[in-house]
Amino acid sequence: MTKADEGYGEWEELVGAALLGTDRRRGAGPAGSPEALLDAAAVHAVRRRAGLRPATAGPRPEPAPRDPRPAPPEAARRRLAQLLAGRTGAAGRGGRRGAAPDLTELLPQWLAAAGRYGYRAPAALVPALLDAARARTDLRPQALALAGTRGLWLARLNPDWRFALRGAAGGGGGMPDVTDRAAVERLWQEGLFAERVALLGAVRAHDAAAALELMATTWTAERAEDRLMFLDSLRVGLSHADEPFLEAALDDRSRNVRATAAELLSALPRSALAGRMAERALACVGPEGVTPPAECDAGMLRDGVVRQPPAGRGERAWWLGQLVEAAPLSCWRERFGGLGPEEIVALPVAVGEGWTEELHAAWCRAAVRQRDPEWSRALLGPATAPPAAAPGTASLAERAKLLETLPDAERAQWVAQFVRAHGLSEAFQLLGVCLVPWAGALGRAVVDALDIAREAGSYPWSFSGVMGLAERCLDPAEAGRLEALTATAEEPPDAVPGAAAYWAEAFQRLVATLRLREAMLAELAPSA
Repeated sequence: MTKADEGYGEWEELVGAALLGTDRRRGAGPAGSPEALLDAAAVHAVRRRAGLRPATAGPRPEPAPRDPRPAPPEAARRRLAQLLAGRTGAAGRGGRRGAAPDLTELLPQWLAAAGRYGYRAPAALVPALLDAARARTDLRPQALALAGTRGLWLARLNPDWRFALRGAAGGGGGMPDVTDRAAVERLWQEGLFAERVALLGAVRAHDAAAALELMATTWTAERAEDRLMFLDSLRVGLSHADEPFLEAALDDRSRNVRATAAELLSALPRSALAGRMAERALACVGPEGVTPPAECDAGMLRDGVVRQPPAGRGERAWWLGQLVEAAPLSCWRERFGGLGPEEIVALPVAVGEGWTEELHAAWCRAAVRQRDPEWSRALLGPATAPPAAAPGTASLAERAKLLETLPDAERAQWVAQFVRAHGLSEAFQLLGVCLVPWAGALGRAVVDALDIAREAGSYPWSFSGVMGLAERCLDPAEAGRLEALTATAEEPPDAVPGAAAYWAEAFQRLVATLRLREAMLAELAPSA
């Protein structure tokens, strides 16, 4: 028996004594008591580790590709380290958030600003950045773009970061010149999925036709989920030059690919599919009323109409909605005798049959899909009108989608009027689609509405969502105007107990966050 065998036997004896208990194994080895067992285990553990022979070294990985983008300024690097660590002030009394800014909520803004300046992630912080992206999917696009090729290099070495290999935007460095046809084709054939997605986007931005040709070279061999992702990339810069490729995709073997192709074609008002849908929709809807389709035929199925309705929806109403939302909105002016969108939406069409709500909801979806601001304005109606009386839809989620089709300034003005007329309780989703930072009338409307709620002694926790949104979206220039609201005011007699202190604390946090955002953005600005 070798010394190694002898040592192994003694170790097994110790393990057995630990499992069974020293009182049942007394005299069966050196561990006659719990203390002696632990001492003996410590000695054997050190001896076993010291006797291990080193394994053969594995191959050294290739160096990470060079990322030519500049690193952010030193102050900004320190700020990123602080944000990634998520260090915040202590929570307030009773588990409240306290008056200190929430640094984790500022990380997305730092990443967005760094991306606009074209920075790369500091090398030492790439692991922490990947950990943050792993924990928070909302950070992934910007975090992986900032991490760039070094992030992808690290992701190949750590299974915990493998998500980056399929989710990265391919940011910075390593992307071939899109005019180098051989290099583009080589990366398309051999690259990781994330690299191929980024490559397709870069090629499409330079030459849309070349991007379609690139997709076509491997289209039939791609997995269905990859074909869907590649097809989805056509949303950027979608044009009628894409129609032949999309028309062919209507016969794809994947239902999701077929549906996406149909949706994209319906966003092209002059496409053949849009024409077919217009013919069907015009046969169903007119000044005289609504007659929904009696069946869903093979042609409708090929053009993306889903036969089976969701629970609670009638078949004919379901088919009608799909036809109307896919028809070009321009077709309705002639059908209704030259009337414009606002006049068409105001008509009491189909009231007797009860189809008005279905028709208006489909027009809302069409306005969003076709990015038509004129129809969106008509369907939104005045911001001051009660939401239930909206001409198109009372749904705040649908109205938020309509608002996204309007120019930034007009959208902010509409939401500001809505907040002044109806307060903040129903405005959360609408605020979320406004350009950040909120400036001018919108910022003032939000601050005034919060102040009104504070003075009224309203239940303060019901406004925590809007307050959190304000911390991220208000223009930092509003901090000075908010200083007066940070003091604890006298509570109205009917106020919620403790509400005044909560409001003061929330406004203190809001002011501190705005000032921190201002400093953060100044740190990121390149030095002159």
